[in-house]
Order: sequence, then structure tokens, then C-alpha cells
Amino acid sequence: MASYTLSALPIPSSTSLSFQKPSDHASSFKPESQFTGFFGEKLSIRFSNLTLLASKRRSSTMATVSFSLPTSTEKRASSEKLPKWSARAIKSFAMAELEARKLKYPNTGTETLLLGILVEGTSLAAKFLRENGITLFKVREETVKLLGKSDMYFFSPEHPPLTEPAQRAIDWAIEEKLKSGESGEVTTSHLLLGIWSERESAGHRILAAYGFDDEKAKELAKNMDKDIILSFK
Repeated sequence: MASYTLSALPIPSSTSLSFQKPSDHASSFKPESQFTGFFGEKLSIRFSNLTLLASKRRSSTMATVSFSLPTSTEKRASSEKLPKWSARAIKSFAMAELEARKLKYPNTGTETLLLGILVEGTSLAAKFLRENGITLFKVREETVKLLGKSDMYFFSPEHPPLTEPAQRAIDWAIEEKLKSGESGEVTTSHLLLGIWSERESAGHRILAAYGFDDEKAKELAKNMDKDIILSFK
């Protein structure tokens, strides 16, 4: 008879196996076992190494955390002193791209960078915004009001490219970190203040519409090298 080789997880067959706890299935199977299928074919089943799969997933996560946001200058991108971005800032950027795709926008702008900070939600910058009444739902609503809705049949690219103001906001964040001379990472606070620095951008206008001003920017700047929330409230 024909022989088939399948890669499968250890799911028990109700006809030949008794019910056991999920943790017992792996121990009750041999690395490779043969079963007879419904039509009489012999099925050879091999089980994948779940530990290896889990370690690969952890490696993938770590690779994401070590990623640096795009810079507009090739010379700077290859510079050894280019600071790293914090994990929260990286996640905020990833969420910004996702928000641009949700809104079906062709680019990642300062408004979606702002949304990304609020979606990530655990940084000092996000907490500061919420304390000042600037929430995710308000910013999303103002974004649509300001920029409009995209065509329902338009599909954003997987990684919507940055607009020029968004790229300048990121470069501003890097510049400020370098000028500070302090060690550590570029944080979400740097990114938020970079958005604020772009006076004509949609992100700046949305922040201003909800009461964010230069005084609040100075207040946030006092702690912009920190990306740890000590309070669990």
C-alpha cells in the first residue's frame, strides 16, 4: 500500500487512544509512529520538536527588540555611535505601521506615530498623554477628521513608508539623544517630542488640538531619557 509521511502535532485519535492530559500525549508517542488510515493506507507520523520551535520564536522576538528605527542619512545609519531604541519605542513604531494599515493610509505619518505610542500604552510618554486627556480614541477620531477616510478598496503596504515629517521626527529624536551625551536608549518620549517638533505636521496639530503645548513638552523632556514606569497603577 502507499505510504504517506505527515508532520503533525500530537493530537490523539479517538478510535485508538484513550483520553489523557495534554502533557501526557507527547510522552506516550514515539518519535515516529505508524497508523492505519480510514482507507487502509499506512500513515507515518513524525512529531516536530516543540522546544526548538519555541526557542526560534524567542530568538525572533529578541531580533525585533534589537531593531533600530529607520534614519534618513546613510552616514548616520552606519555610525557606531548611533543609539539604540528602547523596546517600547520599537513596539510603538510597529503599532504605528499597523494603525496606518488599519486606516488604509499609504504612509506612516506623525499622526500614526502618535497613535502607535498610545496603542503600546505602557511608556512614560503614553502615560503622560493619558494624564493630560489625550487618549487613543480621541487621537484616532481627530486623525480621521483631519486627514479623512481612505478608499475602502485601497490596501496599505505591509510597511507603509514614512512621510517626510515622520522621518524628521525620528531624526530629531536621535539628534536630541546624541546631543544629551547620556548613555541609554532613544525612548518613546524622544519620539513624542520629535512629533511635537514638526510644527506643520498632522501629529503636532492633533496634539495641539487636545491642549498639548510647549510647557507640557518641557515637562515631558525632563524625563525623556527614562522609559520605565515605577508605578503599577
